[in-house]
Amino acid sequence: MSEEILINVTSQETRVAVIENGVTQELHIERTSARGLVGNVYMGKVVRVLPGMQSAFVDIAGDRAAFLHVADIWGSRYGARGARGARGANGEAREDGPPIERLLSEGEKLMVQVVKDPLGTKGARLTTQISLAGRFLVYLPQDDAHIGISQRIEDQEERASLREKFQRMLPPEEKGGFIMRTMAETASDAELASDLAYLRKLWAGIQERAITAAPLMLLYQDLNLSMRVLRDFVGDETSRIVIDTEAEYRAMKTFARDYTPANVERISHYQGERPLFELYGVEVEIEKALARRVDLKSGGYLIMDQTEALTTVDVNTGGFVGGRNLDDTIFKTNLEAAQVVARQLRLRNLGGIIIIDFIDMDTEEHRNAVLNEFRKALARDRTRMTINGFTQLGLVEMTRKRTRESLAHVLCEPCPVCQARGELKTAQTVCYQILRELDREARQFNAREFRILASQQVIDLFLDEESQSVALLSDAIGKPVSLLVESQYNQEQFDIVLM
Repeated sequence: MSEEILINVTSQETRVAVIENGVTQELHIERTSARGLVGNVYMGKVVRVLPGMQSAFVDIAGDRAAFLHVADIWGSRYGARGARGARGANGEAREDGPPIERLLSEGEKLMVQVVKDPLGTKGARLTTQISLAGRFLVYLPQDDAHIGISQRIEDQEERASLREKFQRMLPPEEKGGFIMRTMAETASDAELASDLAYLRKLWAGIQERAITAAPLMLLYQDLNLSMRVLRDFVGDETSRIVIDTEAEYRAMKTFARDYTPANVERISHYQGERPLFELYGVEVEIEKALARRVDLKSGGYLIMDQTEALTTVDVNTGGFVGGRNLDDTIFKTNLEAAQVVARQLRLRNLGGIIIIDFIDMDTEEHRNAVLNEFRKALARDRTRMTINGFTQLGLVEMTRKRTRESLAHVLCEPCPVCQARGELKTAQTVCYQILRELDREARQFNAREFRILASQQVIDLFLDEESQSVALLSDAIGKPVSLLVESQYNQEQFDIVLM
């Protein structure tokens, strides 16, 4: 599998596209004015403690106070590991940890790290357990000395070998914990040692700044998107990293020489006249990823709806008629849809609860084959998820971890015309609404004339099909009714002016 990473940088934003065999698989966008907060460490200030919810709101100088649950308070800060998960499912205090009102007080300074960006109306999610990510390791400086291994490394012998190898590199007095990332599987001793030294230096700097830090101070900011590409995205299958801005190209080269020397030769500077994303068809893919309908090559299509609570995906055969029979047509459409749905989840960065309504299949063999294909397509996703089988209603339920806004929420805003309903009232509906409102006002006010201001579509309907309705109402109220087009109005807007 050949993978290329394209990076488009302007003063306003950085965009990253991951391309596999010529097809865009992932999109990441970071705007200068709204950089993500995940990974940032702040000296926060507790503004409110909520014993009933076992949570607190912490000010980190954002638009909204951030949220901290008692389960995300690291116990070592209080000399009691049991602070983690101090409440049971029924909300009662558990014996293994004190309640939040005994751990925090309003006005208190608190070092916190962001684990989830603000989403919609929700503030950022916080933890007091600091974790610092390197290329091969994640450092947990407050944790007890232990070594964890990425779940993506499944071979038990390899896991044991990695743990033993890294254990030999640590001094006996080491107190912090570590998680070995997937890329550590192929890392040399020198690379692991370099990553370890970098993370320790990072933590020492944070501790030093925290001593004199005022409330709401940013103690550490995670790498920008371009640098995170080198740390998090690049793997053995990555053939090259193409960037279209010279200044960022040089910065990435410098960062790579210090922390990821193996990637230095993969980084190249694109200097062509045609925009990089246009050359590779990424701009077209971005537009497609914002559409509600996704066409399949077979002639079928998907309908994807993102709501506050969950995302739904509906699979349809469309114009695909298949080759042999209906079952074969449905099966082939669902197989293709399984691949496309997995790719769209990555492209759109959809998270939370996701429901996929595949076309109903009669045989268990076909359902298992589609589910296996779907799991296989999702395996390349970097985001943690859980997938359930088909429910009794024939739906596939899954969850995908949500740590940042979806592509649509980054690039779009709710429609001011339809108020985010996704639909407009018909011109006829608006006509009847106007007539009812006019009748109501005629009973309250003794005007000489009533003038209707509305959009072109509504006025055209009044002049044509509904002209008789206007005449009848005018006779009923005994006052003339005039019509006027207001070009700035959308189809649902109107006013009734008393003359």
